[in-house]
Amino acid sequence: MTANSQTIRFLRQRIPRFECIVGCHDCCGPVTTSPEEMSRLPRKTAAEHEKALAELSCPHLAEKGCSVYLERPLICRLFGTTNALPCPHGRRPELMIDPQIEQQIHHYMASTRQILV
Repeated sequence: MTANSQTIRFLRQRIPRFECIVGCHDCCGPVTTSPEEMSRLPRKTAAEHEKALAELSCPHLAEKGCSVYLERPLICRLFGTTNALPCPHGRRPELMIDPQIEQQIHHYMASTRQILV
């Protein structure tokens, strides 16, 4: 396991979880992620990426929601858990993310090359 894999696992375990509205995908859109996280996702064609970008969507957004939910990138996991990325419907965990963990996530993202999902 690489150092980045260990970091991703550590950070994922510390992001609070909460119930989203079934079928909602208001926070899904073009995001960037590290190559390490991208390598865990199914490959999409250039056409699929272009179509999603034109729709300001995510190429992994399917008819019933996120098709890569269990492997979704850190940035996707942050939505709704921090005041900086609130859920547009007001959903949130009982306890928001620890500010130090959020800072570590931002540091990880800033220290790794980011690519468009």
